[in-house]
Amino acid sequence: MTAEQGGLRPGGRPRRLPGWGTLLLWQDAAAVLVGLAATFAWTATRPAYFWPRWVWFGLGVVLATQYALRWALARPPRPGRGRAFTVQAALSAVYVALDVTVWALSGRGFFWPVFTTSAVALALLAHAWWLQRMPPARERELTERVAALRRTRSGALDVQAAELKRIERDLHDGAQARMVSLAMNLGLASELLSRDPDAVAELLVEARGTTLTALEELRTVMEGIQPPVLADRGLVGAVEAVALDLALPVEVTADVPGRLAAPVESAVYFATTECLANVVKHARAARAWVDLVHRAGTLTVVVGDDGAGGAAPGTGTGLRGVARRLEVFDGTVSVDSPPGGPTRVTMEVPCALSSPKTSPSSGTA
Repeated sequence: MTAEQGGLRPGGRPRRLPGWGTLLLWQDAAAVLVGLAATFAWTATRPAYFWPRWVWFGLGVVLATQYALRWALARPPRPGRGRAFTVQAALSAVYVALDVTVWALSGRGFFWPVFTTSAVALALLAHAWWLQRMPPARERELTERVAALRRTRSGALDVQAAELKRIERDLHDGAQARMVSLAMNLGLASELLSRDPDAVAELLVEARGTTLTALEELRTVMEGIQPPVLADRGLVGAVEAVALDLALPVEVTADVPGRLAAPVESAVYFATTECLANVVKHARAARAWVDLVHRAGTLTVVVGDDGAGGAAPGTGTGLRGVARRLEVFDGTVSVDSPPGGPTRVTMEVPCALSSPKTSPSSGTA
């Protein structure tokens, strides 16, 4: 925050409010002229009661209020005190002075301003107490940000742990088992090489098939980490490719005139495929659609279907996983799924574009 924004001029002096000072000077001059005119009028008639005192009083109230406001608005807000507190304090002082002046001008007697002054002081103390209990806006913002970062870090670690477990399971059940079988076949072939060449030939054919299967399974595992189609064609092309492989028709429309950062593309891609997998497994839908739009620095992805509806974010791990993936990038997920459908899952991720394309893409799978 600059010195001017905080109420200070360079050098630490309170800022001036342009125009107001000149207006107050003109008002001061006009008030003096009006007060003198009223006093001269009283002098000409010489009544027993000096009524111009109330003219001067009214003019003083207007000017004192404006000077108090100008002083309060020109001062920089103190830590833990808002500008509203300074304004209240200044106006409270004017009000107390007004009551004491009225008491003095009306013949004094019992000092009744003690009651109004006490009420004003209690209101000021209540305001100060409330400000002390309520953390400043910046502190609240930082607290909320820290909580969000802790939540997203935990979500990112959970997603990463789940991905590592999936990769470990796929390698253990697939490629690793194939490699063990390959090693056993090659060992057996080496033992039979001199005694039974025909059996060795069969073992080598089986080993070749095992090798090809292991390579295919490794390729599948790699695609689960970073699909080649995502790197080659970008988010829109990758989603269209996934839509072509599903068992129900999926319409993909997109207005994303550029590429996203690779981590964002990957997170949104897997979040979208998870939503489409939920449609196939649970929605009992006849058709689905995916809309991708990038506007004003935000990517919006809507995955919808005409199925049974009734989906809720907290009822399964799929949508919670989607939310955790996107929270890392300050993304949000909302679900609109009334009973009977249709279901719409809306994902929004703040992100920038690069490598603009010439036209938006659309297609039907």
